[in-house]
Amino acid sequence: MTNVGNGGIGGAVWSDAGLSAGGIAVSLRGVTKVYDSGVMALGPLDLDVRKGEFVALVGPSGCGKSTALRLIAGLIAPTSGSVRISHHAGEVRPGRAIGFVFQEPTLMPWASVRENVGLPLKLSRVPAPEADARVREALEQVGLAEFAGAYPRELSGGMKMRVSLARALVTDPDILLMDEPFAALDEITRFRLNNDLLALWRNLRKTVVFVTHSVFESVYLSQRVIVMTQRPGRLDAEIKIETSEPREEEFRTSAAYAEYCRKVSAALAPAYAGRAAL
Repeated sequence: MTNVGNGGIGGAVWSDAGLSAGGIAVSLRGVTKVYDSGVMALGPLDLDVRKGEFVALVGPSGCGKSTALRLIAGLIAPTSGSVRISHHAGEVRPGRAIGFVFQEPTLMPWASVRENVGLPLKLSRVPAPEADARVREALEQVGLAEFAGAYPRELSGGMKMRVSLARALVTDPDILLMDEPFAALDEITRFRLNNDLLALWRNLRKTVVFVTHSVFESVYLSQRVIVMTQRPGRLDAEIKIETSEPREEEFRTSAAYAEYCRKVSAALAPAYAGRAAL
C-alpha cells in the first residue's frame, strides 16, 4: 500500500484542469512506458475513468496492467504521453489523492493492526487525536475494529488484506488503485471480500481501478471492464456491465452475468491465442 499526494514525477501531470468539469478522475493520453531494459511494457494507451466509477483492467500476464496503475499513482513516470489526475483543489491533507493496495498486504510484522493502518498518517505528521479517530473509522469500514491491537501473525490472509485496504482508506483518498489484491486468497474468502469491497464502494463512492486476472471477478465488481492487448499493453475492448444497483450476490448466478463473462472471455481470446503462438 502507498498513498500519493498532489505532486507528480516525469510526465505525470497532477492537475484538476479540464477534468472536473467532465467528471473525469483519471485521464491517460498516448501513454507509453519503456523500461531501462528496453522492454516496452505499455502503450500507447488512452483511458478515461469517471469520478466514482469502478473499472477493472484485465489482460494477459505482462501486458502492463500493473504498470498502468503505477503510472496513475505517480510511482513511475511515463516515457511519453500524459497522465492527468483530478483531485480536490486546495486539499490540505497530505497524501489524500490516491490510495494503492498491492498484491501482497506488505504489513510490518512487529506492528499492531492499528499501527500498520496509521502509518501513512504518522508519515504525514497528522496530529495523534485526529489520526486515532481516522484509524478507528478505517478499521470499522473493513470490519476489523475489534482487531486493532492484533499483530499480522495472528491474522488470516483475508484479514491481512483488509488491513492493507484500511491503510489505503485511512487518508480518505479520492482514487483507490487495487493490484490483484485477492489473487492469493481461497475462493470463499475472495467471494466474501468481493462483496465487502462492493459494499464499501457503494457507501464511499471512491473512484476504483482494479487489476485482476479473473474474468469472473472483473464482471462481478466493475461497472466497466477494460480488456488490454498483450505487451505492449493497449486498450483492446471495453465492456460495460449494466445491471441494477446495488449489485447482489444473485448476480453471480444470473444469465446476464454468464453473458458478460462470455463477452470478456471472447475479447481476451485473441491476446492469449497470440501469446500461445509466440
